[in-house]
Amino acid sequence: MPAIAGNEGVGVVEAVGSEVGHLRAGDWVIPAASAFGTWRTEAVAKASDFIRVPNDIPLSYAATMTVNPATAYRLLRDFEKLKPGDVVMQNGANSMVGLAVIQMAREMGLKTVNIIRSDRPDADSTIRLLTNLGGDVNVTDLYVNAHGFNEILADLPPCKLALNCVGGDVVTEMSRVLAPNGTLVTYGGMSKRPLVVPTDVLAYKQLKLKGFWISEWYASHPLIERATMIADIAHLIRSKQLALFHEMHDFDDFDWALSRSLESYALRKVVLNIQVPDRLKEHDAIPAKEYEVFETTVV
Repeated sequence: MPAIAGNEGVGVVEAVGSEVGHLRAGDWVIPAASAFGTWRTEAVAKASDFIRVPNDIPLSYAATMTVNPATAYRLLRDFEKLKPGDVVMQNGANSMVGLAVIQMAREMGLKTVNIIRSDRPDADSTIRLLTNLGGDVNVTDLYVNAHGFNEILADLPPCKLALNCVGGDVVTEMSRVLAPNGTLVTYGGMSKRPLVVPTDVLAYKQLKLKGFWISEWYASHPLIERATMIADIAHLIRSKQLALFHEMHDFDDFDWALSRSLESYALRKVVLNIQVPDRLKEHDAIPAKEYEVFETTVV
């Protein structure tokens, strides 16, 4: 039974046993709730505790689609009624959620203004990546309060939705350029600094400040809505409209995987295959002719 887990604690397994409810033996499934717990090789649960996912997408994608891609999906749909041509602004655009927002927004016909932290050592290459993924305006946080940034935004429709996962001064500047009656959604705080929205901006523009946590969304919505969202995300993956950035490690490389997950400025999400690999089986599967033969001469 293959099982893998990302550092957000979700996974994918194969259903076993006879047909139960909407599941059949051999199906790939993911937990219907984000707090199921997947640091194990086997689990016994009700069929309603799982959502079937297609097995024609990469295993690492299936294991991680319920958190970061799902967060991006909900952010673009639950806070403003967006239509093609509308503008979404976000900080932390290089995060897994941010990269998914760019790609999903592109498929929805939305324009994105994407901000990354200027202290990244690879800021230039990161901005090129955002551009290649379909980001319309891609800048560092140092540019957000510059005159040129306002000139760029003047050529776009008013920004209805701003997404924050960083906090700090960049949120203040984002609130200043958010359209009247626009919505600022906070779903993280990577800088560990509070967000500050000036009183005159908040009052004059009548901005809406919202918070979002995907675990709470799962807890408050029925299985059919969760399954529909997962099916939509799977379709984006299958049709090559959504790329996720992962690196997968076997369980016997745990120490290396852990060190990789703790590195600063990492772009790829670390995914761990918690099924212990059978190295002897892998060894025996290699044809004998592929082995290098050493000949010795006895003197």
